[in-house]
Amino acid sequence: MKKLVVDSGVSVKWFIKEEYSTEARIILDEYEKGQTEFLAPDLIYSEFGNIIWKKHIFQDLPLAEADSTLADFKQISFILTPTISLFDATFQIAVKYKRTFYDSLYLALSDKENCGFVTADEKFYNAVRRDFPNMILLANWQR
Repeated sequence: MKKLVVDSGVSVKWFIKEEYSTEARIILDEYEKGQTEFLAPDLIYSEFGNIIWKKHIFQDLPLAEADSTLADFKQISFILTPTISLFDATFQIAVKYKRTFYDSLYLALSDKENCGFVTADEKFYNAVRRDFPNMILLANWQR
């Protein structure tokens, strides 16, 4: 089974229609077929919840839809890695590439597990892709 690190920006697109939601749904379909297992730092739940909160407060996502999105997200099974176990590597990535610690957590996990990491964050991707060939931009996702 293929292991894949997905960040919160990708996972939100599974439930909220945004640019590249179609590509994100392909990834979720592979998970639902048992072809892929998802890895993530334990931070993913906080980030996902914060994104949905922002969409509710600032983009008028109805409360009922926000609630159902959170409930649906909780049904996805992630192999979680504690932030503390990635702490040093994450900080080194964040400093070297001038990226947030939060984003760098996902990349550090992918590097540690030697597996793919898909992100929708094009700026992050462009900043680090040269040194991290396992990183995939969601816009470029192919089955």
